[in-house]
Amino acid sequence: MDIIDVSIIVAYILLSVGIGIWISRKASKGLDDYFLGGKTIKWYFLGLSNGSGMFDVSGTSWMIGVLFLYGVKSFMFMWLWPIWNQIFVMMFLAVWIRRSKVMTGSEWILTRFGSDRAGKASHIIVAIFAIISTIGFIAYFFEGIGKFVTIILPWDLALHYGDLILLTSERSYALIIIFLTTIYTVKGGMFSVVATEVVQYLIMIIAGVLIAGYAFINYTDIQINSVITEEWKNVFFGWQFESQWSDKFQTFNHLIDSEGYKMFGAFIGMTLFKGFFASIAGPTPSYDLQRILSTKSVKEAAYMSGFTNLILFIPRYLLITGIVVIALMNLAPELNANTGLTGADLELLMPKVVNLYIPVGIKGILLAGLLAAFMSGFSAFVNAGPAYIVNDIYKKYFKPVATNAHYIKVSQISSFLVVGLGVFMGFFADSINSLTLWITSALYGGYVAANFLKWIWWRFNGWGYFWGMFAGLLVASFQFILGQNKGNFAPGSFLYDLSEVQAIYLFPVIFGFSILGCLLGTFLSKPTDMEVLKSFYTNVRPWGWWNPVYRTLKLEDHTFEKNNDFYRDMLNCAIGIVWQSSMILLPIFFIIKDYPKAIVALIVFLITTTTLKFTWLDRVRKIQD
Repeated sequence: MDIIDVSIIVAYILLSVGIGIWISRKASKGLDDYFLGGKTIKWYFLGLSNGSGMFDVSGTSWMIGVLFLYGVKSFMFMWLWPIWNQIFVMMFLAVWIRRSKVMTGSEWILTRFGSDRAGKASHIIVAIFAIISTIGFIAYFFEGIGKFVTIILPWDLALHYGDLILLTSERSYALIIIFLTTIYTVKGGMFSVVATEVVQYLIMIIAGVLIAGYAFINYTDIQINSVITEEWKNVFFGWQFESQWSDKFQTFNHLIDSEGYKMFGAFIGMTLFKGFFASIAGPTPSYDLQRILSTKSVKEAAYMSGFTNLILFIPRYLLITGIVVIALMNLAPELNANTGLTGADLELLMPKVVNLYIPVGIKGILLAGLLAAFMSGFSAFVNAGPAYIVNDIYKKYFKPVATNAHYIKVSQISSFLVVGLGVFMGFFADSINSLTLWITSALYGGYVAANFLKWIWWRFNGWGYFWGMFAGLLVASFQFILGQNKGNFAPGSFLYDLSEVQAIYLFPVIFGFSILGCLLGTFLSKPTDMEVLKSFYTNVRPWGWWNPVYRTLKLEDHTFEKNNDFYRDMLNCAIGIVWQSSMILLPIFFIIKDYPKAIVALIVFLITTTTLKFTWLDRVRKIQD
């Protein structure tokens, strides 16, 4: 690396850590300030912070790999998360969630199920889920940043004891960066996280524009089209994946056949099935939910969620597509010659491109941007996860009365504990892809059923929620253990065959077990107290099957009206998904110089943006807190 690039990276790290520590004095007033910024932070800063937290290095590496291999259709792989849960949050869930005025997602659960034994059980299980998912995401970040930095930086930091390698260079780099990020996050809480993430977002924007510009200027459409095919650029698909690559790149076609997504129609059908339920279930109890709860008002929660969608996808896909184009031009022949190519190899495309093909100066800014992407996503989870340990477990069940200084100290200790467990889990992960699929398909599969039903069905109670979440988490954990030990099973055995199934196709099984737990827990126990349901329904006003509660409230107040916006909200969600997709496809088509399709994507973006102004934004402006 050139001294200019090293200087840019060092300056960025000092700036981030310095800002985080400098602003940390604001977090000392209490838990509300520490975890939610005292609900005083502007909605657009929270939106920038939220978008920055989603712009992570591990996910970017994975998306670069799938765009390179599968072409334009790969944007649908993002539905695995599913990314359009952000659309559902924007359209109605942010308003429902923010009306609760609580600190964490599990504390919010008490407003739905009450504070009796059933309510406490539901409260504990969602706190446990939040902690497990935080640890899982930290492992995911740990795996990604180690792979990335090792290829970029020239120094060997491996620890040896004789011929024995105690710690690889990859792990050493990851531990150093995680330590630096943890320091300012733990010190300053939400204030430090948001302040540093706004700066990090600006750096990521600059990096994305520079890389996209470099790829756009240096490679012609003739060069790009000599590598990719028309099918690679085709957004439409059939039941089966067609050959994406020409005959001279057969290795890539063989890799697609072996990845488990050849039946692309079935894969998309499964992601749509999962995505709908996962999106209505709402954001998982993590940093996204914390940003919603941190806004000043219900109206600003909706603004923040909409702004997050607007500022995230175009700059992120400028960066992703720029790196993919450079990889196509320079690395495709070399990779095609590797007959043993795997999906994990494609996760290394980004660091290889940065290391070998990015000019001095731009490389430093890009590396600073990618480090920013890692640090922002990581810090967001480190801030969100310990809130559940301290506020929902320690404070509620072990030490309900203590000073603010004591709770903040426990929060800091909890942060280090969660990071330590996440790093430990990361040591045993096969690849970014294995963690991605486990988090998005198995772990979230255990979350979806109970959190979908909590909004729409009055009879669903705390025990139903507890047993639904517990059943889902149990099967998800079994799936993770199975996946990590697939090499120990005899080929042809039931466990071997089960371990080879893609995680997304196990989602219906996990969802089914979770639904069974929900129904048994609900019908084998008494309903939630009507006063709790009346308070929740009056405050949150969800749509769904709430007639018994609605009739009771109507008798008490003849002016009370139910929420009849289901069809309008669903229409807005459908428009929003198209809007979001256009923001992904526009930079892809533009950078690969397929201008007719880029113009179509731009027209779709402008039409959907204008439509949402009338169908969503004008309605949000009328919300009364």
